[in-house]
Amino acid sequence: MAIVEMKKLSVCALKTNRKGILETLQKLGVMEVTTAFAGDAGLEKMDTAEARSSFLKLADTLEHASRAIDACVPVKKGLLASLEGPDVVDRTQYDEYLKKKDSIAGEAAAILRAEKEIGEARGTILKDRARIEMLTPWLPLDVPMTFAGTDKTAAFIGTVNTAVDDASLYAAASANLEGESRVSADVIFSGVDQSGICVLCLKRDADTVSENLRRLGFARPAQIESKVPADGIRQAEEAIRTEEARIEKLTASIAEKASLKESFLILIDYYRTRAEKYRLLGTIPQSDKAFFLEGWVPASRAEDVSRLLTERYDAVVETETPGEDEVPPTLLHNNGFSRAVEPVVESYSLPTEGHVDPTVIMSFFYVIFFGMMLSDAGYGILMFAACAILLKKFPRMPAGTKGMLKLFFWGGLSTAFWGFMYGSFFGDVIDVAAKTFFGYTGGPILKPLWFAPLDNPMQLLMWCLLFGLIHLLTGLAIKGYEYIRRHDFVGFVSDVVSWFCLIIGLVLILLPTNLFASIAGMTIVFPSWLSLIAKGLTVIGLVVILLMSGRDKKNWGLRIALGAYDIYGVTSWLSDVLSYSRLLALGMATGVIASVVNMMASMFGGGVLGAILFTLIFLLGHTLNIGINALGAYVHTNRLQYVEFFGKFYDGGGKAFEPFRTANKYVEIKEDTTL
Repeated sequence: MAIVEMKKLSVCALKTNRKGILETLQKLGVMEVTTAFAGDAGLEKMDTAEARSSFLKLADTLEHASRAIDACVPVKKGLLASLEGPDVVDRTQYDEYLKKKDSIAGEAAAILRAEKEIGEARGTILKDRARIEMLTPWLPLDVPMTFAGTDKTAAFIGTVNTAVDDASLYAAASANLEGESRVSADVIFSGVDQSGICVLCLKRDADTVSENLRRLGFARPAQIESKVPADGIRQAEEAIRTEEARIEKLTASIAEKASLKESFLILIDYYRTRAEKYRLLGTIPQSDKAFFLEGWVPASRAEDVSRLLTERYDAVVETETPGEDEVPPTLLHNNGFSRAVEPVVESYSLPTEGHVDPTVIMSFFYVIFFGMMLSDAGYGILMFAACAILLKKFPRMPAGTKGMLKLFFWGGLSTAFWGFMYGSFFGDVIDVAAKTFFGYTGGPILKPLWFAPLDNPMQLLMWCLLFGLIHLLTGLAIKGYEYIRRHDFVGFVSDVVSWFCLIIGLVLILLPTNLFASIAGMTIVFPSWLSLIAKGLTVIGLVVILLMSGRDKKNWGLRIALGAYDIYGVTSWLSDVLSYSRLLALGMATGVIASVVNMMASMFGGGVLGAILFTLIFLLGHTLNIGINALGAYVHTNRLQYVEFFGKFYDGGGKAFEPFRTANKYVEIKEDTTL
């Protein structure tokens, strides 16, 4: 439950040591560098845009080449390949690759040229296939499609917008011709709404025939082929075979370079790391002889970083605590259990220094509520076992994925706990299987350690609301702790103690009433002295809120009006508490759906066929149920933290600590740099 204390480091060193200092800081990855001395006269910044762009271009070239290798030499990867994380590379091996970086980049460029040629060849193939598709209907034509006739004849080769046969085409083409005019009309192909035709006539009749064909919607082909269609098709097929052979050769040339992929990945990280260094270099103010750095370092590392830079590079380093007007970046530090919930806090908003990190307190409520919502021992055992195996098998998985798996690991344990408390193990599968296949007719085999929610939902509702009230009051208590840390005791009494008195007093007044008895199914009787205390707490809370909520206003009328408005806020407490009924709703939904799945699976009776169908329906139904309800439990547990819990005390607004570090996406290097 801690926000790491930050120190500001200001560094001044000779420009001759700039490269070494930046590379050391980048390898250490413990300092978030900010721009310093931006307005000082005599200081300037380098224009590193061109160099940075060059490094990024090289990284993109290598990454593109790596993808080209994957396309030519596919590597079968399992479903969990994304969890493997980056490969570990020895520093000596890494340095060897760096010595050959220019030749490796040249090989990558050659791969890209080959890939470009493959793309061009595929484009040519598509064009030739389109040519074949266009020419195929015209195969019966024994003259080129560009044939326009002879010295004494005219030819019309094209399409008409109707289905015709030879006779109807001849009749239409020869209409209105006089004398001994001769026309040859052939239908090359005929479709539903289009026909290909070839009409020959004497040149003296060309205008009349053209007009006749125009009435049929005659049009020349969109793509004119200078060869006889059959010859054109043969030429296109030969071109396709040539291009396919070319593609095969180029693909083989890329596949031969598959062994270079590791070096590509190493250099991708290298060039992106250099690009990041040059990005930072472009923000650093410097003079002719010296340069300056300023940034944030965790307080526990500040002295070591300062000593390293001083001893190794003869730099001048000054360490400062943050000023009142400075907001350092936020870095959370929690125990192993609570660290799993840090991504939940980060996705909402990080706290700022001087405020409470809610992670530890929230983690316990988060895991408890998640388990209550999923609430099936079988589901919980599967979940935490699967997460444990994955965490053990893939130790270098990405940090975000690891955090999520740890969250579901603890959520699975909680789910198993509440499942046994409620007597739910894959719903009621033990009882259903015993009855279906073994004729068991006794009572429940797996009895709940507490009670069965389906038998007594109102009892569970009361417990859910109680847990919710505790959750909300815990948030209010954290708010009070922050008041005390700031020595604002008036605010502590006015905004925290008063609400504790009012809420607890109202709850104690409600419990012995007939309304509560009718809802909860139980009657509570308080002694008169406790009832008097409840009323006293309520009155004290009301009076303090009424008089002190607007304490910053001098006008008492306005002050009381603001207090009365705040008292109306007790209705929001009611709605917040009722929000925890989702613990009941989702928990019962999981149990009911699981029971329905078991009932459907048992409908086919015993025997071998019944057992097979039972297994299939069981696996499918419970897989869907655990997937849907685990997602629902995650979403609604987050909501209870973000809306109800955080709403009572949390400000957030912190900026994540982003140290200057190497951009290791594909490989992890064993560094020998230590503090």
